[in-house]
Amino acid sequence: MHLKEGCSLLLKVHKPSIPFVLSTNPILNLKAGNEENSTVLKEADVLKRLKHEQDITLALEFFKSITNSKSFKHTPLTYQMMIEKVASEREMDCVQYLLQQMKLDGISCSEDLFISVIGSYRQGGSSEQALKTFYRMQDFGVKPSVKIYNHILDALLDENRFLMINPIYNNMKKDGMEPNVFTYNILLKALCKNNREDGAHKLLVEMSSKGCDPDEVSYTTLISSLCKLGKVKEARELAMRFTPCVPVYNALINGVCKEYKIVEGFELLDEMANKGIDPNVISYTTIINTLSDSGNVELSLAVLAKMFVRGCSPNLHTFTSLIKGFFLKGRSHEALDFWGRMTREGVVPNIVAYNALIHGLCSNGSFGDAVCVFNQMERNGCCPNVRTYSVLIDGCAKAGDLDGASKIWNRMITHGCHPNVVTYTCMVDVLCRNSMFNRAYCLIENMQMENCPPNTITFNAFIKGLCESGRVDWAMKVFDQMGNSGCFPNTTTYNELLDSLLKDRRFGEAFGLIKDMEHRGIELDLVTYNTIIYGCCCAGMLREALELLGKMVVIGTKPDAITFNIVIDAYCKQGKVNIAIQLIDRLSAGEWHPDGISYTSLISGICSHIGVEEAIIYLRRMLSEGILPNVATWNVLVRHLFCNIGHSGAIQFLNALLGNGI
Repeated sequence: MHLKEGCSLLLKVHKPSIPFVLSTNPILNLKAGNEENSTVLKEADVLKRLKHEQDITLALEFFKSITNSKSFKHTPLTYQMMIEKVASEREMDCVQYLLQQMKLDGISCSEDLFISVIGSYRQGGSSEQALKTFYRMQDFGVKPSVKIYNHILDALLDENRFLMINPIYNNMKKDGMEPNVFTYNILLKALCKNNREDGAHKLLVEMSSKGCDPDEVSYTTLISSLCKLGKVKEARELAMRFTPCVPVYNALINGVCKEYKIVEGFELLDEMANKGIDPNVISYTTIINTLSDSGNVELSLAVLAKMFVRGCSPNLHTFTSLIKGFFLKGRSHEALDFWGRMTREGVVPNIVAYNALIHGLCSNGSFGDAVCVFNQMERNGCCPNVRTYSVLIDGCAKAGDLDGASKIWNRMITHGCHPNVVTYTCMVDVLCRNSMFNRAYCLIENMQMENCPPNTITFNAFIKGLCESGRVDWAMKVFDQMGNSGCFPNTTTYNELLDSLLKDRRFGEAFGLIKDMEHRGIELDLVTYNTIIYGCCCAGMLREALELLGKMVVIGTKPDAITFNIVIDAYCKQGKVNIAIQLIDRLSAGEWHPDGISYTSLISGICSHIGVEEAIIYLRRMLSEGILPNVATWNVLVRHLFCNIGHSGAIQFLNALLGNGI
């Protein structure tokens, strides 16, 4: 197996800059000069040619060819057209050259031209260059207005340059310009992005005091922010101060759905209907998505039906939510039916939809179909992203398919997609499942060099693999080294180590880990308690196990079937069968009911310490409760029958049991 290294295949490919030099020398070719003099170009003709020329290089060649021609002198509009064209191709050096050429030629620039250039820098993620261009405006005799201030503020906001926004805003006020509603909305968004809801509230007050009434965007921005912070009640109170619109209701619905308060979501839909406001596809899809995530696909379908009744058609996000929900419930056929319906209705799936489909297929054991979808999405022009590859590698890991995982990894690297921590973790998992621990360890070390440090989940996958293969000492060393990578163990880490140490009867180290957990303030969960109780029972430390059971009840950790079955089995193995029977009887009167494992342990204990006849009583009780004996149950009975009454007697006894309907 060979895994390609990420860095060697992740070199960024930059397009070569377009060579652009405007010649200032006279044209020496007289024949060419005569031809140019004979044809006088009009501004409209030049603009039309530049507009319709798709090839940026040819457009520049045409622009240059007429620069020194007597047939035409470039105007502010032709320069603007050319600048906007090269800016759309992110050739910003060429943009700056053209601006400088305009200045040298004495051609005036408009504010709209600078807005266009700033917008291009913004789209290219270069707010700093946008700001430099903004400051150059005065060199061209262009005075900034509120409009261009808004554009530069928005560009800074896009890159979260919050510290630069306030000085620009202050400069704007010093220039005697009054901010308009667009300015305030940008500032509101900046404050909300910084979780400064207090400042946003004050800004709303300032807007009103200056005669600039907040609009729907203003309120929606603040309400959305409050909902994201879990302050839904405060958001609803704010919404009552004005007539809410659809985006505001959508923000509120999203807020309550994030807290899985579905009833409140439906109440908001009803409130919209009562006020004559039609919910849109976002309103319905938000609720459908939450219902699907919680596995309630039936109610999701009811909401979908309501959409149709209201004349609202589902979109890509609606279908994706439903597909995800059906896969979550293991209803693959219905998920695929919705996928087919979506494509038949002309809804083109995007990367999110494809990822949901691939993840659903992998989760339901249809890995081959997931690979087919993966190949299909590429043929349809939808490029897989790092999540797509991670899902497929994880699918390979669960199937133990190292070869498949390696092929997908190498395909990802070849296509220039850099693995993230999730992808690396999935690859570590598949290597561990194939006992390639040295390779997994090298991959974790490589993560540091690739500037993608491993996280706790990565180490947990490695530690789990080591523990399951009996390499507990190595797992303990990895546990001690986690801090060097800035990672700290969590409950899962300790659970894996405790399970292995207790199975190896290394009780001292196990109890040392428990003390370490308590020292670090890491909470013991149900799995931790069950692991420790099982370890204690295996060591014959039943009293300690029961003390731990009492402790977990006191602190509010509710025991489950596994907990009770461990204790029942321990009592039976120690010959305290009557106590086990009493425990089952007492627990059966409450919420918990014994299962097949409970009865099998009890029957085994009764056979060993009381007798087979008594065990048959509990076998009948087991059947009367609708619990069918499994192979383990029958093995216990047959083994004891053969030991106690011999071969022929055992067969006669079993025939009698079966003849009586057992």
